[in-house]
Amino acid sequence: MPFEVTDPCTGERLETFAALDPAACDALLTELQARQQRWRTVPIAERARAIEALATALRTHRETLARTLTREMGKPITAARAEVDKCIALCAEAPAMATSALADELLRDDADAYVVTRYAPLGVVLAIMPWNFPYWQALRLAVPTLLAGNGICIKPAPSVPGTALALARCFDDARATLHREPTRDPAQPDAGDVPWAVGLIEEHDLDALIADPRIAGVSLTGSDRAGRHVAEVAGRHLKKVVLELGGSDPFIVLPDADLDEAARVAVAARTVNSGQSCVAAKRFIVCDAVYDAFLTRFVAGMRALVMGDPQDERTHIGPIATARVRDGLAAQVATSVSAGARVLLGGDARGLPGFFYPPTVLVDVPDSAPAACDELFGPVAAVFRVATEADAIARANATPFGLGASVWTQSTAAADRCIAALEAGMVYVNDMVVSDPRIPFGGVKASGMGRELGPIGYREFTNVQTVHRRRRPMSP
Repeated sequence: MPFEVTDPCTGERLETFAALDPAACDALLTELQARQQRWRTVPIAERARAIEALATALRTHRETLARTLTREMGKPITAARAEVDKCIALCAEAPAMATSALADELLRDDADAYVVTRYAPLGVVLAIMPWNFPYWQALRLAVPTLLAGNGICIKPAPSVPGTALALARCFDDARATLHREPTRDPAQPDAGDVPWAVGLIEEHDLDALIADPRIAGVSLTGSDRAGRHVAEVAGRHLKKVVLELGGSDPFIVLPDADLDEAARVAVAARTVNSGQSCVAAKRFIVCDAVYDAFLTRFVAGMRALVMGDPQDERTHIGPIATARVRDGLAAQVATSVSAGARVLLGGDARGLPGFFYPPTVLVDVPDSAPAACDELFGPVAAVFRVATEADAIARANATPFGLGASVWTQSTAAADRCIAALEAGMVYVNDMVVSDPRIPFGGVKASGMGRELGPIGYREFTNVQTVHRRRRPMSP
């Protein structure tokens, strides 16, 4: 089955790409494994040269990368450029982070023994990547994983093959640049022998790929359903997994919050990437004392957003990436309204072209409605009124997910209470949840396991190896 590109603005099929056949996939894995065995001997300082070359390629192709992303999944062009820029920033910051995070850790140094922990590479990691941030999600895993001495095989989402191939061209350009330049130390292995690849691999081949002994670990960014399946298959073969899954992130507004700032950030937090982000705030939980004032500001901000052509620099909200995602979102809203939710803004995509869905605000959402606890992937916000801080925390935790949470208060004590009680992998106080190269990213519950980024993320796909050197015979 070919990979197909559909214009999300019109629903028109634009292009098809052939998937790798089994023989090509087998050859790709063999090559990656051979490269990784050489790459693992390259010092981090030399591996960093490959990441620097990749950053140069990303800068060179920045506009093409951004336009391809906008064309394939409808990301507004300003956001598409920002995604590429974030990847470039990651490449700039990653070598220093890797050097620190992957350094040997001294555990014991006395007359009897010298003991350290080493972080050694595992092998080739399979990266099953999503469509919503296809450059950033791939590279935020690939760059730390490569710097740790591993190889990486990126399997893109079926709807964004062009972005995957554009990224592959950047890999090729970086490798070519390294091959044209002498290594800093000719005695060292070639830093241009980078074990990275992008493969248009069909979904039905993934189980066999995970089981393949040439794959040492698997990372998936996607739905909790997909995550459970990948974890099950990987578990049968004792493969390390990192799962970054969905979220129904709460945005808590306590009575002493700065309402103007909270409402402004709430709009941005709900509509980042046209609402198609796992860490986008989705449930706005507001204490009764400030509920009406916050809601007025929030609805006004959502109403002011410009929905339209994602190639237009003025556009805030582009189309939903695929018909399946748009239809699923529309069904979740309709079910929530049937259950008793009220629509204050939007809520109806009829008459809109392609896969557009308007900015939408729901209130009076029953606990049984999808908008109360499920992940809504699009510019739809559910606003809840609660009486107390304790009620806000209970409402925030009333979901299968536990990715991020945002708390708005001017009280350090209140913030600390919320941080301690919230079931979330990340808590941001007076700010929106984002992924930052310097900070561990990941969740709990149905939002997944393991971490990307930050010092912990660099160590996920490593063998935490204890080395004990005895210094003298033990006494009898």
